[in-house]
Amino acid sequence: MSDRARILVVDDESRVRSMVHQYLTAEGYDVLTVGTGQEALDIIRREDVQLVVLDWMLPGGMNGLEVCREIRKVSSIAVIMLTAKTEETDMIVGLEMGADDYVTKPFRMRELTARIRTVLRRTNQGPETTQPTTLIRGSLVIEPDKFIVRKDGEDIVLTPAEFKILVTLATRPGVVFSRLQLSEIALGDDYIHYERSIDTHISHLRKKLEANPSQPEYIQTVYGVGYRFGVPV
Repeated sequence: MSDRARILVVDDESRVRSMVHQYLTAEGYDVLTVGTGQEALDIIRREDVQLVVLDWMLPGGMNGLEVCREIRKVSSIAVIMLTAKTEETDMIVGLEMGADDYVTKPFRMRELTARIRTVLRRTNQGPETTQPTTLIRGSLVIEPDKFIVRKDGEDIVLTPAEFKILVTLATRPGVVFSRLQLSEIALGDDYIHYERSIDTHISHLRKKLEANPSQPEYIQTVYGVGYRFGVPV
C-alpha cells in the first residue's frame, strides 16, 4: 500500500494482538495494539488512526461498546467490533453504538483483512462526481468530499454510516428511500438483511440534527415506505 493506513487493535488477549499485528503489518498497514479501552482512547486522542479493531469484551471496567460510544463522541473513525456474540440483536447493538462492521470470534485473518479493506474503502470513498461540492439545506451545510456537516456554523460529528445516509437523502430532497436502499448505500451488502438497523442510524441522526427529534424537519418518515429529506432545496 502506498498510503499506510494506521489501524489500532484493541484486545485483552496478547495472542490475538500479536497475530493481528503480524498479519496486518505484512498486508501493508501501520498497526498499533493495546489491551484496554482506556489505552485505546488515549491513543485515539493523540494519534492519527483510520480504523479501530475493537474487542467487545475488555477488562478494566470499560467494555468495547463503551469504548465505541466514547470514540463516537469525538471522532468518526471507522470501528470494527470483534466479538463471540452471534445474535442479530447483538450486532444491532454494536451498530447502535456507532460500529461500522462486526466480525465474530473465532475469525480468519483473511476475513478480518477483507472487512478492513471494505470499511476503509467505504469510509474513505469520495462522493459521486455528479454530486455538488456543497449541499445547503436549511441551516445545514454538508460537504460530501470533506466529510463535514455543520448546523448553524457548529460542526456535527457523524459516523461514516450516518454521513452516507444524510448525503444520500439530502442530495435528493423529497425522494423517498426504503430501508433496504439506505442499508445497501450506508452499510454495504453485508447488512442488506438487517435493514431495520437503519432505524437506529436515523434516530441518531435526528438527535444530532433536529431541534425536536420527535417532530423532525430534515429526516422524515414515510410510514410503510422509508425516509426522505424534508427541507426544500
